[in-house]
Amino acid sequence: MTTTPTTVALVTLGCARNDVDSEELAGRLEAGGFRLVDDAAEADTVVVNTCGFVEAAKKDSVDTLLAASDYKESGRTQAVVAVGCLAERYGEQLAEALPETDAVLGFDDYADISEKLRSILAGTKHESHVPRDRRKLLPLAPADRANAHGVSLPGHGDASSDSTAEQGLKGRTVKASELTIDAPDLASAPASGPRIVRRRLDGGPMAPLKLASGCDRRCAFCAIPAFRGAFVSRRPTEVLGEAHWLAENGVREVFLVSENSTSYGKDLGDLRLLETLVAEIAEVPGLTRVRVSYLQPAEMRPTLITAMASTPGVVPYFDLSFQHASGPLLRRMRRFGDSERFLELIEQVRAQAPTAGIRSNVIVGFPGETEEDVDILCDFLSRAGLDAIGVFGYSDEDGTEAETYDGKLDEDTIAARLDRVTRLAEDLTSTRAEARIGETVEILIESIDGDTAEGRAAHQGPEVDGSTTLTDLPAELAIGDLVIAEVVGSEGVDLIAAFAAQVRTREGVPAANLTA
Repeated sequence: MTTTPTTVALVTLGCARNDVDSEELAGRLEAGGFRLVDDAAEADTVVVNTCGFVEAAKKDSVDTLLAASDYKESGRTQAVVAVGCLAERYGEQLAEALPETDAVLGFDDYADISEKLRSILAGTKHESHVPRDRRKLLPLAPADRANAHGVSLPGHGDASSDSTAEQGLKGRTVKASELTIDAPDLASAPASGPRIVRRRLDGGPMAPLKLASGCDRRCAFCAIPAFRGAFVSRRPTEVLGEAHWLAENGVREVFLVSENSTSYGKDLGDLRLLETLVAEIAEVPGLTRVRVSYLQPAEMRPTLITAMASTPGVVPYFDLSFQHASGPLLRRMRRFGDSERFLELIEQVRAQAPTAGIRSNVIVGFPGETEEDVDILCDFLSRAGLDAIGVFGYSDEDGTEAETYDGKLDEDTIAARLDRVTRLAEDLTSTRAEARIGETVEILIESIDGDTAEGRAAHQGPEVDGSTTLTDLPAELAIGDLVIAEVVGSEGVDLIAAFAAQVRTREGVPAANLTA
């Protein structure tokens, strides 16, 4: 049966994991007969992929939903639908609080998102789900989760197929964890068969690639495991298949994302599987960079440091989630480590990759935090030499252990500490960037304006770690090329660099000796 194409716009908020989920939704919607458009004001349906991490993100999500609902007054937009973490976390509560939104869909609605949207457009009222702890949907033992069925895992591809990842590899043999497969070509994969369910929404040379979903850690301040569920790794063949597909669709850098990348493989029987996988992804034709995000310091191991620091094509970039540096306060957070242990870890990284990029996030104002704890944190940051530091003020999150703690600090105290640590972080990261002047870096070009370009060096992660402006750019270069440049200046965490030579073209093949 032929259906009339209906336009839909996807608005994505939050982290790179949400970006992957949106592209899965886009793939499902397009396969279901919807036509994707960029401008929400020109869409029949607006789907907002919300973030529900902290209070500021929740507010941003609600404001975006309200703004999208205003488009209905023009007569073009017929429905506004909430999906994503805020929708999953609050379900019917969000629907009741926001009657301007036509429906709130949870993760379990993703598999048949097209049918759900058509039903909503037809005037059928969607009954929003009652929020539940998604950790309880999977077996407690990680090894028992691999064969669990019927649980929606956004960003894990086609849930209807047992071999989703074995795509996009025509004429090639892929090795992953000693498993060898021969797979058909994605472009000719039948609609009813195994396929990668994803449509790129951003045509840039970088794309996130999901390693896993969920988290088994029980940090006292974090609600994510309750609505994202227990930790589940994607199978290596699935990740590799999607990496090939991304490369064939113009991607030059893949950004491996999850709630906890250091746990990858523990439910597949090999806790060191990430060390093998990053090397295999780096060999995918067309890719020039592999970057790993969100590493738990307590789970870092020497073999992983070595793999990330020395594997060709894997950038030495360490996104380490320290959260604080005071040992007693970290225990209260249900976390491990302290200032000295973290400095030892950083020293291990620098010993193998002296110019490696290291970033982290920290929380100030956690219940029971003392001025001495803040002093310890500031001393640690001053000694760590981090390239990027995200500083967040504590706020209670529904359902978390910390919500029940005593020793809560008043808003003014939290704001003062947030200001103090933020100012220090800005000074330290600016100094770190300035210290890179004279350094030779490899830049992935992401935009070009005349004879200048914008891109990222190996130590700069997407969106949050600053960027590099390239000068003296030859006309032959294009977006997606990888070039060598010398850092000649800095502005905050951003660098200014002079082009020196081209390394690889946007097609991912070695470049000729093109120099400035």
